[in-house]
Amino acid sequence: MINVNDIMETITMIQNEHLDIRTTTMGISLLDCADSDISVSCNKVYDKICSRAEKLVSTGEAIEKKYGIPIVNKRISVTPIAMLLGASGGDPVEYAKALDKAADQVGVNFIGGYSALVHKGFSPGDKDLILSIPEALAETEYVCSSVNVGSTKSGINMDAVSMMGGIIRQAAEKTRDKQCIGAAKLVVFCNAPEDNPFMAGAFHGAGEPDCVLNVGVSGPGVVRAALSHMNETDDLTAVADMIKRTAFKITRMGQLVGAEASEALGIPFGIIDLSLAPTPAIGDSVAHILEEIGLEKCGACGTTAALAMLNDAVKKGGVMASSNVGGLSGAFIPVSEDAGMIDAAKAGTLSIEKLEAMTAVCSVGLDMIVVPGDTPEDVISAMIADEAAIGMVNSKTTAVRLIPAVGLKDGDELDFGGLLGRGPVMKVNTTSPAKMIARGGRIPAPMQSLKN
Repeated sequence: MINVNDIMETITMIQNEHLDIRTTTMGISLLDCADSDISVSCNKVYDKICSRAEKLVSTGEAIEKKYGIPIVNKRISVTPIAMLLGASGGDPVEYAKALDKAADQVGVNFIGGYSALVHKGFSPGDKDLILSIPEALAETEYVCSSVNVGSTKSGINMDAVSMMGGIIRQAAEKTRDKQCIGAAKLVVFCNAPEDNPFMAGAFHGAGEPDCVLNVGVSGPGVVRAALSHMNETDDLTAVADMIKRTAFKITRMGQLVGAEASEALGIPFGIIDLSLAPTPAIGDSVAHILEEIGLEKCGACGTTAALAMLNDAVKKGGVMASSNVGGLSGAFIPVSEDAGMIDAAKAGTLSIEKLEAMTAVCSVGLDMIVVPGDTPEDVISAMIADEAAIGMVNSKTTAVRLIPAVGLKDGDELDFGGLLGRGPVMKVNTTSPAKMIARGGRIPAPMQSLKN
C-alpha cells in the first residue's frame, strides 16, 4: 500500500528542485506482428502500437493533473525490429517509418526498439538493420535505435563493434543539417537491459510480457538540495545516508505513478528505473551533486569515488521503496544534458578519459558526448570496445552515445536544444587503433561469466 502523504511531501521538490517523472514508457511486444511479407508486418506493427498505446498520453496527463507531478515524457519501446526483419526480409527502413507513424499517431515523444542484439553474432536481419540505421534515423522524427554488441556471458562481438564506428559517423553525417541528431538517437550497449524505459536505448526484451508499463524517475536537483542543507563537517557515511533517504522519497512517487498508470491502462506494472538523469536546467545536474559532496569541480581527483558512493546510495534507497526497481537505476553522466558536466568540460577538468573512468561506477557510459566530426571510424569503434570491456568485466550495463559534430572541432559547441541540451566538442585521442579493430572476431567472455 502507498501512503499518499508520503508522496505529497515531495511537492516542494517538484516546485523548486526539478523533481519529475522523467518518462512513462509502454513496452509492447511485436513478436505476433512477424510476417513473411514486410508490408503486412509493418501494418500489423502500426495497428498494434496504436491499439495498445492509444491512451498512454492521456493517462499520463490525467495523473499529472491529479497529483501535480510532472511526467516529462511518454514513450514506447518495442521488440527489437531485427527479429521481425529476420522473418520478413525487405527494406528495414519500412519498419522505421511504421514506428514513426505510430508514434506520431499516439502522441509520444520517442519510440525505441529499432534495434539488434548481436553480442554473440549476427542472426538473419541483424546486419541489414544495422546498415540501415543512419537512413532510418534521418528519415524519421521519433525513432530511436540501439545495438547490443557485448555481454558478460558472451564476450564482445568485435565485428559488430567495427561496424558501429562507421554507422555512428554516417548517422551524424546524414543529419548534419539537424545538429547531427541521428547519432544522438543511437546507443551501442554491452549488457543491455530488457526493461530500460530511457531513450535512446529502450527496447522491449523477448522475456517481457506482451505489454507492460515501465517508469523512469529522476531527481538530481532534489539530491543536491538535500545535501546542501548538511553541515560541511558531516562525514561521507552521513552523506550516503542522506542520499539513500532522498532516493527513497523519489522512488515512492514513481511507485504511485506506475501503479496508477498500469491500472488505468489495464497492463502490468513493470519496473521503476531510479536514475538520476540530469537536464540542462540549472540545478538539475549530477555534476553539481558531486561538487556539493565536496569537489571543487566535476572531473577533479575524487570524482570517481564520489560518483560510486552516489550511485550505490541511490540504488539502496530505491530498493527499500519499491520491489519493482530495475532498468538502469543509478546516476547518468550525459555531458550535453548536464549543465555541470558542460561547465566542467569547458573548464578542462573533465576529459573523455576521466568520463571513461567514471563509467565504471555509474549507470551507463559515455553518454551524449560530442566529438570532432573528423574523428576516425576506427577510433569511435575503439571507444565502444573500451566501454563494452568495462561493462563485460564488471557485469554491468555500459553504453556509448557519441555525436561526431560534422564540420566542428575541439572547443566548438553543438546545440541540440530542449532535453538534449548542448555539448562542447571534446578532444579525442586519435592515436590509431585501426589494426586491432580490423582483426574483428570476438573478445571471449571473462572468467566472471562462469557462475553456474
